[in-house]
Amino acid sequence: MRSTVGTPIVIAIDGPSGSGKSSTSRGVASALGYDYLDTGAMYRAMTWALLQRGVDVEDADAVAVAADDVSIRVGTDPQAPTIQADGTDVAGPIRQDEVTTAVSPVSAVPHVRELLVRAQREVIATSSGAGRGIVVEGRDIGTVVAPDAPLKVYLVADTAARAARRAAELGGVDASLTEASLTRRDTIDSTRTASPLVQADDAVVVDSTHLTLDEVIEHIVGLARERS
Repeated sequence: MRSTVGTPIVIAIDGPSGSGKSSTSRGVASALGYDYLDTGAMYRAMTWALLQRGVDVEDADAVAVAADDVSIRVGTDPQAPTIQADGTDVAGPIRQDEVTTAVSPVSAVPHVRELLVRAQREVIATSSGAGRGIVVEGRDIGTVVAPDAPLKVYLVADTAARAARRAAELGGVDASLTEASLTRRDTIDSTRTASPLVQADDAVVVDSTHLTLDEVIEHIVGLARERS
């Protein structure tokens, strides 16, 4: 159900992999009638395009050079978000293991982050300029992409819960292997030089470990009402 709030705002939702950012962000955007931006999908789309070109994703210099030629377009409808790389619909391919394994080293390249942060800010400006609010999810939204967002949420869950959710999403794969993968991703994302995963000082921490998706969405919608 769509909630009525005052002035549309930018809502930044950050957090580690598997914390429920995508489902939560889409749910909040739908409830508020806001646009939605999945910045993680943009990094995955960039990774997919580089892999298609045969670029060694562990070679930061090669990634930086090749990234300039990649065209990424992202839709902002929370009910049907879209993502394209070089004119190809990659919503499915970017969730494959090959991309999941390669996205962290690509995301750690400063020039890639520079390119995509610029693109993300353009999407936010377009929504705001049209008088629409937007929910933006990622790992550096509240600290880098939209540091002036009126509402910043840092969504967390314990590692076991995140692994169980991600394993279920992937069709019941081994949760222990998924947990190891998430731990590796957390380490890479939180220690990279460019825009590391970190909680903004003024972010509201929401722990989803023991909450249902609807409860998390309702809580964040309530926070949005207070700030709009």
